Amino acid sequence: MKTWGALLATAAATLVVTLMTPFQTSATASASGCGSGSHGSAGYAYAGFESTRVSSGVRATVTSLRAPSVKAGHAAAWIGVGGKSAGPNGETMWLQVGVAALPNTPVMLYTEITRPGIDPVFIPLTQNVRVGESHDLAVLEMYRRPGVWRVWLDGKPATDPIVLPGSHRIWKPIATAESWNGGAATCNTFGFRFERVGVAGGLGGSWRTFEPGFAFRDRGYVVRQLRPAQGGQRTLSADAIEAYAFDAASA
Repeated sequence: MKTWGALLATAAATLVVTLMTPFQTSATASASGCGSGSHGSAGYAYAGFESTRVSSGVRATVTSLRAPSVKAGHAAAWIGVGGKSAGPNGETMWLQVGVAALPNTPVMLYTEITRPGIDPVFIPLTQNVRVGESHDLAVLEMYRRPGVWRVWLDGKPATDPIVLPGSHRIWKPIATAESWNGGAATCNTFGFRFERVGVAGGLGGSWRTFEPGFAFRDRGYVVRQLRPAQGGQRTLSADAIEAYAFDAASA
């Protein structure tokens, strides 16, 4: 199983300095209740799923169910493709979009782009995301442009085309919550909901229901299925689907 590791870390130092709006927390879990998981680098833990199938994209409606409590590092809920050493020649390459919480910082929507041989680029999309606020997110390979991707937010393009060489039909999309403790003995708390989770059957869409494969359930974090996948269901990109849904939260 691939590991991640540096997700969001490059953004933490700069964003905590530049975004100084107070953010109230109410952490109650102890550091002994969670910690480094088996699916990431030191201090990282995950709660979510990898798709069973290689696809050209992933989408989900993501909601923060309660105010995250982050004393160090970050907490996030994201969908995306790629990972550490996941490129066609073992390069580190990924693309993700999601909700992120950092210490003393308003909850935000972000995208993160990692191209081969280049440090991750973290781009805030929307700040001050409220509890209960839902957003439709997608990472999608472009129609007639294999290996060229775009991030979508609430039905509109949120990035320019993103070239990830050799990335066509090699990745199983991921939908997961993530916590990083920033190297401190702390336990971040959160609750996120993923709804209408789907994967792209082809370039530009042709959405199908997400079928969960490998599950991330690291210590201190839980995943609760809300609706089962309807195996093999396929719809036009404009159609509503009763897709897979789950909650990911700190225990």
